[in-house]
Amino acid sequence: MIQIVEVGPRDGLQNEAVVFDTDTKVEFINRCLAAGTQRIEVASFVNPKRVPQMADAEAVLERLVPDAASYIGLVLNERGFDRALATQVSEVNLVVMVTDAFSLKNQGMTTAEAIAAVQAIAPRARDAGLPVSVTLSASFGCPYEGEVDVARLVDVATQVAPGIDELAIADTIGVAVPRDVHRRISAVREATDVPLRVHVHNTRNTGYASALAAADAGVNVLDASLGGIGGCPFAPRATGNIATEDLVFALERSGYDTGLDLDELCRASEWLGEQLGRPTPGLVAKAGSFPA
Repeated sequence: MIQIVEVGPRDGLQNEAVVFDTDTKVEFINRCLAAGTQRIEVASFVNPKRVPQMADAEAVLERLVPDAASYIGLVLNERGFDRALATQVSEVNLVVMVTDAFSLKNQGMTTAEAIAAVQAIAPRARDAGLPVSVTLSASFGCPYEGEVDVARLVDVATQVAPGIDELAIADTIGVAVPRDVHRRISAVREATDVPLRVHVHNTRNTGYASALAAADAGVNVLDASLGGIGGCPFAPRATGNIATEDLVFALERSGYDTGLDLDELCRASEWLGEQLGRPTPGLVAKAGSFPA
């Protein structure tokens, strides 16, 4: 069984020029629920001046059906965590950029400072009964520093692992290929026993191959964004989340069960394109499943 974490309502929408109102965001999430999604990244509690698409995080959480899924809130610091704690979030996700240059651009802090934030927030989340995941962004490559050494990834992973429930290895700029996926997963596993999740982008058309490689390596939690929307607003040209419906098709044709309704996902992807005023990057919703 492969669990897919739907990141479209947060990681997808944060990079879109169209700013959805609260009602549309809630419908987006409800359509994901209708397809059987069990974990959804619904909002980020960050400075609305930097990410205006997420300014209504509290309003979105207030409108969601309680306990219909595990609702994930992204937080970067204790101020964001305090905001999340006042809502019905089910779990919190923190982000640590593996390189200092990217961390300063994205979060205004060094990697060491981001690690310190995790170490401060994780115990508070645990006391509040909230599971904590940490996403290691730019785990494969950095838009400012270039190649990221495996040893650097492992060093950061071992520093954030204590006291968290899940560690996500993220290819934020879409440079991963299957061989590197296997190598980095293996290296992190040797250093920590925290359950792994993998987040890849399709920026250079290797995202689906990388996601399948992660599944073949035994990772049973993968991120995807409905329609393939989104990216990172602080990484140049970092387009291309992998599309949830395309990933489900690839996984299930490869013998993995996802528990998701592909037809419902395709309908939701078409709806999403209508709201954005353009077709979404995903392909399966356009071509249809197979056999028909």
